[in-house]
Amino acid sequence: MCGIGGILTVNQYQGNLENIIQRIQAGLKHRGPDDAGIYISKERQAAFAHTRLSILDLSPAGHQPMSTADGRYWITFNGEIYNFQQLRQNLISQGEQFHSQTDTEVILKLYQKSGFDCVHYLRGMFAFAIWDDWEKTCFVARDALGIKPLYYWQSGSTLVFASELRAILASGLPAVNLSVEGLYGYLVTGSVPEPHTLIADVYCLAAGHWLYWQGENTTKKQYWQINFTPEQISPIEAQERVRTALVDSIQHHFISDVPVGIFLSGGIDSTAILALATQTQHKKLSTYSIAFAEEEWNEGEIAQKVANLFSTKHTEYQVTASFAKELFPKFLTAIDQPSIDGFNTFCVSKVAHENGMKVVLSGLGGDEIFGGYQSFQKVPQMVSWSKKLHVLPFISKSLGMGLSDWGNSPRMKRLGDFLKETPSFTSAYRSFRGIFSHQEACAIIEQLIGERFVCQQQLDIHNFTPKDAVSFLELSCYMRNQLLKDGDVMSMNWGLELRVPFVDKNLIETVAVIPTNIRLSRGKELLVKAVPELPDWVVNRPKKGFYFPFQSWMSSEFGHYFDNQNIPSNICLKSWYRRWSLAILKYWCDQIKV
Repeated sequence: MCGIGGILTVNQYQGNLENIIQRIQAGLKHRGPDDAGIYISKERQAAFAHTRLSILDLSPAGHQPMSTADGRYWITFNGEIYNFQQLRQNLISQGEQFHSQTDTEVILKLYQKSGFDCVHYLRGMFAFAIWDDWEKTCFVARDALGIKPLYYWQSGSTLVFASELRAILASGLPAVNLSVEGLYGYLVTGSVPEPHTLIADVYCLAAGHWLYWQGENTTKKQYWQINFTPEQISPIEAQERVRTALVDSIQHHFISDVPVGIFLSGGIDSTAILALATQTQHKKLSTYSIAFAEEEWNEGEIAQKVANLFSTKHTEYQVTASFAKELFPKFLTAIDQPSIDGFNTFCVSKVAHENGMKVVLSGLGGDEIFGGYQSFQKVPQMVSWSKKLHVLPFISKSLGMGLSDWGNSPRMKRLGDFLKETPSFTSAYRSFRGIFSHQEACAIIEQLIGERFVCQQQLDIHNFTPKDAVSFLELSCYMRNQLLKDGDVMSMNWGLELRVPFVDKNLIETVAVIPTNIRLSRGKELLVKAVPELPDWVVNRPKKGFYFPFQSWMSSEFGHYFDNQNIPSNICLKSWYRRWSLAILKYWCDQIKV
């Protein structure tokens, strides 16, 4: 895993390419402490930057940007291709010769043979750009599920791209103005929704998309989308399929030339990964967890018990309020874009890094594909209830207006938003998962930047079943916009590669066709039965998210960080996550001087 960046241009900035690409590279230095490289094309239409965290082929042969032997194609790549060895052998059988043991060279050779279709062969997490120095074109792609981020800014024929928004801004080319759409999405959901960022005219290349640059012409295309069309599968067959696919995913995610550890929370997902990894790996596994003094939030004891059961080398760190306060300024400087999450991953990544790890596995994604959140029950109930109420639309809208205007809690205000709209899973999900209501978000935006936002983006849910619609929304919104982005930025801050075996294209394609009543049964029953090694005391304990005791910390050690919010006085800030979201936004804006 690494940091990538580049600039493509026809007429502008060519005389200043060295300075621009060096600034971009400097903005990515923390992502790749092991090596760095820059490439500038002969006719100065392209410049690539790379910073390397060495995971596969630790030798200088893995240096990037990398080129084909004839110098035609150049690549800068971030991520891991887990099936690269199989692809490499296929290419060798077709006469290709390789000069390294890297997955980077495999992508380069595959593009040389298959062009745009190369993305269909790749299993893993990736963001890369390939420059064709003969045709003067560039192919940019991002993995199917959006594990690796890729941002870009375009003005005329000039396009700048990078692994982080900060590196785009470091180029000095985009104007630093807040995006109304990005800011609204952040206030409503707690993270910035793709394809927007918090900076106007800077975008995130959407998951499962590629982009093709040809000077004045740029083409974007979606190459992958999840398919929930069910097949006739019995419960027993479903369990077998899930287990086989999960074992296969875990085996692939252990492909590395450096040791691989596991983040262990003591929940079903991370325990399932550890249980199966114990069977597939021959070395003693290393696990890492965080504990708290506050009993309500502490999962350290259960994680230690799981580690003992599977005989791992376990490292636990107890995070106190005073330690968190000391670490918090470093966390603030690590933020690429604000969210209401991230500090947890920042802390546990620090623990793994300080114990010599460069790669860790996480249980992220299990809840989204096996129905582990309350949203799988609550959102369909909200839609059903609203449809009944909309038989009398005047009453529904009046009730909605009353709640959004006069509701005495954040949840009531968001419920009011939902009732005013035509019933949909997107609006119900936004109400359930939301932070600020529509009116509140608009008022905050108007106070911050003097503009008013009126349009709300609706995701296309197709003809999914109710629970599949929720699964799609959780994968496309909460997981992609918040969990994956925070996971990437916060782990890479410590020179740590975060891998997510549940967020695997092959696994998800296998699981998605299992009928909803089996795949999304309560308590993640399908996953539990597929991994019978899970102990009862893990399966039957109440679900807890990987959260910190912010509510109590904010009223003591952390208090000054979350005071003096410059927002309309009628907006309720009793909920910790509202205070957090505004404080993090303010620190971020101050840092980038927006």
